[in-house]
Amino acid sequence: MSIFKKHNTNADRSASDRRRHKEKIEKAIKEGIKDIVAEESIIGQDGKKKIKIPVRGIKEYRFVYGSNEGNKKVGSAPGKDIKKGQKIKKGQSQKKSPGTKAGNDPGEEFYEVEITLEELAKYLFDDLSLPDLKKKSDASVMSEKIKRKGYRPKGIRPRLSKKETIKNKIRRQKKAERSGTYDADSDERFTFHESDLRYKHIQITKKPITNAVIFFIMDISGSMTKTKKFLARSFFFLLYQFIRYRYHNTETVFISHTTEAKEVNEDEFFKKASSGGTHISSGLTKALNIVEERYSPNSWNIYAFHCSDGENWSEDNAKAKKAMEKIRDLSQLSGYVQIKGKHDQVWGEEMADVFSPLVKDSFKICKIFSKEDIWPEFARLFGGKYEL
Repeated sequence: MSIFKKHNTNADRSASDRRRHKEKIEKAIKEGIKDIVAEESIIGQDGKKKIKIPVRGIKEYRFVYGSNEGNKKVGSAPGKDIKKGQKIKKGQSQKKSPGTKAGNDPGEEFYEVEITLEELAKYLFDDLSLPDLKKKSDASVMSEKIKRKGYRPKGIRPRLSKKETIKNKIRRQKKAERSGTYDADSDERFTFHESDLRYKHIQITKKPITNAVIFFIMDISGSMTKTKKFLARSFFFLLYQFIRYRYHNTETVFISHTTEAKEVNEDEFFKKASSGGTHISSGLTKALNIVEERYSPNSWNIYAFHCSDGENWSEDNAKAKKAMEKIRDLSQLSGYVQIKGKHDQVWGEEMADVFSPLVKDSFKICKIFSKEDIWPEFARLFGGKYEL
């Protein structure tokens, strides 16, 4: 028995097609995110540049003009002898015999979708969240909230409410008809009067905004190879865009370190290379000093994330652990991200092992071995259940 769905003739018949096409695009972007976030061209960008993303096997819907005359073959069966009613097995395809020349079958099709960083952030981060910002006792930043509150007989022209003005005119006209001072059937027009005018009244209220600061700390020593630095930058790029997407009033601090640490700007942080030994504690101590100077925990929500390859001078491990514990205790959320090749030799104790006793809700550890790990580890950090 056939069941026919009642069609609403007033509906946009192409809306469902556009929706399905958009869903396919979003799915393709999320599936290919491991390649997108590791593209050097988008690291450190300010959000204005558009990103071209290759999408596999999805064509944009479009009309094809031309005639089907001369195209006698309709169907997808292999070979020349196609008969009416012939069934094609699922997954059936032409196979090349051993020793034959390369086939001439069409390859898999790609096309590019162009999106901004803001659009990319929406695709990626809608399902993720940072811990809620806490209200601080002496928050100094104020936000203005505009709320409409009734109407007034006086105001500026842009706030004139045409609807309320017309309603007042109609009320006045009806009153005039009842009193006999105006005949609705006459040729005389009932014009607007100044007393009919009504203007929207806007009330502006101010309230304190909870402040937040994010510390990005990265090891740029000689043991951090170009590939490792690139993976670290890719992870921090995701983190930076995530925070910008979630919170509009957030400050950022970038710290690079070898055996010594210094505060740098965003461009230097993402692009500047260096060499030398490693003292993990130097970057963490620098962050603690900046907190003491500029970002009191009484006024600011503090987030701090450190990236390194896990190698450190053993005599610095205890100092680094103590500094990380201090950062954890004053932060809303903090984390250590270890970038390491799968076949790298281990020289001494890895920092992920040194920091593992500190793990709790406000401190988490991630391990990245390749660009395929960047998005899953990031999503694990801010999305689903976290397990060390």
